[in-house]
Amino acid sequence: MALKIIDFGSPEYHQMIRLRDDILRKPLGLSFDMQELNEERDNMFIGAFDEDRMLGCCMLVEEEPGIVRLRQMAVLNDLQGKGIGRALMNFAENLARDRGYRYITMHARKNAIGFYEKMGYKVTSSEFTEVTIPHYVMEKKL
Repeated sequence: MALKIIDFGSPEYHQMIRLRDDILRKPLGLSFDMQELNEERDNMFIGAFDEDRMLGCCMLVEEEPGIVRLRQMAVLNDLQGKGIGRALMNFAENLARDRGYRYITMHARKNAIGFYEKMGYKVTSSEFTEVTIPHYVMEKKL
């Protein structure tokens, strides 16, 4: 498995959109719109690959100086639990640290809280609804 930074608008970025749509949006009856995707231009995109096949992805978005937000973490359904998410998180944390960020925050889906807690993240909010499902704010000091 290879982990790499993906450029906005590249073929890998379009593969990432398809993966995020299949894993995160379609099951909720949602989809991306062009405005939402255009607003991602300045984000940091990360993909996990086996040859040319994307296995998982995530993105980092600067919230403010020193704080970056993890978004759109997705791993192919049949490969979940095999270490791909953990590898993506480690890569994302190292990238954030290398770029001078001190904290990572996220809106974590309720069903993923246990995964992120194992990675050292702490819940810092009450439950709230986002994209029709329960979420919590979580964060970690880098």
